[in-house]
Amino acid sequence: MTIYRVTATHWNRGWELHIEGVGVTQCRCLDEAESTARDYIKFRTGTDSGEAMIVVRFEVGGDLGKQAQAARAATRAAEIATREAAAQSRKMARDLSEAGLTGRDIAKVLGVSAQRISQLLKSA
Repeated sequence: MTIYRVTATHWNRGWELHIEGVGVTQCRCLDEAESTARDYIKFRTGTDSGEAMIVVRFEVGGDLGKQAQAARAATRAAEIATREAAAQSRKMARDLSEAGLTGRDIAKVLGVSAQRISQLLKSA
């Protein structure tokens, strides 16, 4: 599979799309970035880019760019923490159930609802 790396740089009329190894084009909004890049790749190379992977990296510049990157990193960290917490909760619910605790007691120990314990035990 062919991979095209695109750097989308913000400017006052939209976004410049710098397509690695192909060239530069523009679009008004980021929703159009991938399709515009595909069209431009097809125009410049004469090949169908429909099966290609388009990887778009966004640059808003300066402090805003750093803040956006930090926000994305925080979101990823939160997603990972949520998955780890769910796995730990499933394990604890199962272990407490095997130790003889009722669903209501497990709910109190873990600080969640009895319905959540039922879900955790079904998925464990």
